[in-house]
Amino acid sequence: MKFYFMTLMPYSPLDLAERARHPTAWVTLPNRLYDRESGRSMYDTYINDLVRADRLGFDGVVVNEHHQTAYGMMPSPIVIASILARETKRCKIAILGSALPLRDHPLTLAEEHAMIDTISGGRLISGFVRGIGAEYHVFGVNPANSHDRFHEAHDLVVRAWTEDGPFAYEGKHYHTQYVNLWPRPYQRPHPPIWIPSQGSSETIEWAAHPDRKYTYLQTFSPVSAVRRFFEMYRAAAERHGYTASDDQIGWSVPVYVSDTDANAVREAKAHFEAFRRHFLKMPMEMLLPPGYLSLGSTQRVLASKKQIEGDLSIEEAIEQGMMFCGSGATVRQQIAAHAKQMRFGHLICLLQFGTLTGEMTKRNQELFAEHVMKPLRLDVGVEVTA
Repeated sequence: MKFYFMTLMPYSPLDLAERARHPTAWVTLPNRLYDRESGRSMYDTYINDLVRADRLGFDGVVVNEHHQTAYGMMPSPIVIASILARETKRCKIAILGSALPLRDHPLTLAEEHAMIDTISGGRLISGFVRGIGAEYHVFGVNPANSHDRFHEAHDLVVRAWTEDGPFAYEGKHYHTQYVNLWPRPYQRPHPPIWIPSQGSSETIEWAAHPDRKYTYLQTFSPVSAVRRFFEMYRAAAERHGYTASDDQIGWSVPVYVSDTDANAVREAKAHFEAFRRHFLKMPMEMLLPPGYLSLGSTQRVLASKKQIEGDLSIEEAIEQGMMFCGSGATVRQQIAAHAKQMRFGHLICLLQFGTLTGEMTKRNQELFAEHVMKPLRLDVGVEVTA
């Protein structure tokens, strides 16, 4: 198992009483609630958290893309990943991910990722996503076209990374006379590609195809749903005639570590519940607009994501396996038990969430590194890699 530190970079100084007067923190929350000095301070804190994770020995750091929301101040993960390419020394830099269908042209993404991969000396992980439904409201892009645009953009990016140019490309959505990438990626044939997903069966089938065998990631679901989606991925691989490796499976989950179980719940409770109730919460029609998923996938995703609309307490999240929380020993045991049962090769730890302060995040990182990550790497009963 490999361990990654992730931050969504939420606007944690958000006035929660004012936020409660609006339906969601996504798309329509008035930007008069943003303060530029607070924003500048938060970016400093969040970048320091990411660089610290490298020093603490995490295998990777994770950034992602969301637009017009207090939930995450990373409309351009490229900007943050570019900083990390120089500020970190050894860890992988995972962009999970760049929203392909929202780009005017995917060659811009191909170029940016190639630059970051080269500057970092081959430490980039490229995550490709369609972007959640809220992003389509922001840009006025038809979500019913997102699958076609995603697949065509993916194919063009991979060709641009791997084929000698110049060559012409004529597709349904993208057209160019010259594909001739400068620079080309440092890694050969290209950076690893990961596919975060809400559980679409079409995405699982596509990622597991033997032409790709991309690492599949699950987020913000009860452990029972995560297990089911992992089984779907492995079953898809079996239908294609191969056995999926643990390295093709990843799980993103909030984590909080303290000196005792009781203190961990007490310290994290207000911050986690602010994350769930004020930052993450959105109407389902914003998360999954009509046409975004097939009918079958919509039904499956709705069943596993219904908590996004509800006010989930930290106690409920822990019980449902949607969060690891407790002493180092407790969190270590929680992770080890799930790892043995579900065999995932990548654990993406959301060690900052909601209104969790910089000092609490720093302590959370340090306790996780010392009392969870380090012992798990030494535990012969849990298959992990440094």
